[in-house]
Amino acid sequence: MTKKKNEEKNSQGTPGEQPVSSENMHNESGSEHTQTNQADLGSLQDELEKMKAQSKDFFEGWQRERADFVNYKKRIDREQASLKNYISGEIVKKYLLVLDDMELAIKNQPTCTECQGWTDGIQLIHQKLNAILESEGVEKIPVEGGFDPNIHEAITQIDSPTHESGQIVDVMRQGYKIGDRILRPALVVVAR
Repeated sequence: MTKKKNEEKNSQGTPGEQPVSSENMHNESGSEHTQTNQADLGSLQDELEKMKAQSKDFFEGWQRERADFVNYKKRIDREQASLKNYISGEIVKKYLLVLDDMELAIKNQPTCTECQGWTDGIQLIHQKLNAILESEGVEKIPVEGGFDPNIHEAITQIDSPTHESGQIVDVMRQGYKIGDRILRPALVVVAR
């Protein structure tokens, strides 16, 4: 019996002292655990904010790089179109000499009836050459109206009672352009 009494005495503890139960032990370790969790939570929130800021920086950097790439592509496309127009223009300039000769041949075509087949053939070739040049974007420079030094080249001035001063009287050689680029100016005679 003494053994039972000792156990009861130990479980009650000494007077003025609270008995230590498993609940009290759990509450003390729980408050330490809560403080540790709150510290970890604060640390994790700080880390999350850092990651959000870094993610935002990466996203903004990606957007800038993408915009730079789009601008680069546009610039390359413009340069390629410009280069294509330049190369086309240089090739077309050579064919313009042939076109001039064909137009001279048509102006001075023979009048005999036996030469009609030859004349028709030259006119057909002339039409095909004009169609090819038009498909490449080549246009004739307009010569109606007044003289424009940007697109016309005056080879001489003459007195003309039927034209006002500065008007084009005659075209000696047709001018051509491709887009905004002048391949060659029109050679014109201008009234004084």
